[in-house]
Amino acid sequence: MAVSKAELDRRIARFAEACKRSGMKVTHQRTETFREVASSDEHPDAETVYQRVRGRVTGISRDTVYRTLATLESEGLLARTGALGGPARYDANMDRHHHFVCTVCGTIRDFTSRELDDLPVPKTVKAMGSVESAQVQVRGICLSCARSKAGRPGHRG
Repeated sequence: MAVSKAELDRRIARFAEACKRSGMKVTHQRTETFREVASSDEHPDAETVYQRVRGRVTGISRDTVYRTLATLESEGLLARTGALGGPARYDANMDRHHHFVCTVCGTIRDFTSRELDDLPVPKTVKAMGSVESAQVQVRGICLSCARSKAGRPGHRG
């Protein structure tokens, strides 16, 4: 699903400002790679980003897109997320949020929750080191997959 134009503009402005602060050049390839992740909330994997950017930026290499994603992650402009056992997926939503992951189709959806934000970090975790952030991943079957499953012959609802 596409993010609103206002949200995309906010993300692009954050990207440009972060590049300026770090001295990183705002190249066309870098901008288009970031834009591809920032323009939707579907959390694409690196190969999907490459295929889509390649359609707009002729001559861009897979290596350039993969390295750019790694750079953007290290600069705090993208977060890496993903479902267990699947490829790394990228998220440009840097606001506090959590993820719902469909165990059937792999869809990842963002959601916010004050209750989850306020969960205390256990002392046993704090004893392991300094906690910088915490995020909850809720796993289940999305509505689309549940409807598909319910409509299959032989299914007992």
